[in-house]
Amino acid sequence: MRVPARLNVNGTPYSVELDPHVNLLDAVRDAIGLTGSKEGCDDSECGACMMLLDGKPVNSCSYLALQADGRDVTTVEGLAEGDELAPLQRALLEHGGVQCGFCTPGMLISATALLRSNPNPSEEDVRIALSGNLCRCTGYDGIVRAVLSAAAAGAAD
Repeated sequence: MRVPARLNVNGTPYSVELDPHVNLLDAVRDAIGLTGSKEGCDDSECGACMMLLDGKPVNSCSYLALQADGRDVTTVEGLAEGDELAPLQRALLEHGGVQCGFCTPGMLISATALLRSNPNPSEEDVRIALSGNLCRCTGYDGIVRAVLSAAAAGAAD
């Protein structure tokens, strides 16, 4: 039995019909067609599926889509301004924070949430904020440098 819902994703409202058990990640990827967020573990361990829900980061693989009905969802696609990368996205590229790219959407979402709540984080603050996001390629140093650089440039503004 499918249930009607309204998902507000990246500022656009979508009327969808969802199975009650479908998670937010699958709803956004399959029903809406935004595939930036990734499924890595399906168990809230890796952070690749991270999205902002009303401005707070959530593991969308473990969050029921119907719980997001009428709320504001931001995916990695919603961070850029059209074709213009967000300052944090540019910083990740400039500081070697991207290799395979699988973890990048979740890292960007977690870092965005951090910078919005703490525009001047310490290195420890960044590492703690990103601790729910696993990366097997970069060693995290480039990612941390990128977040600190974006913060210094006022990326949270």
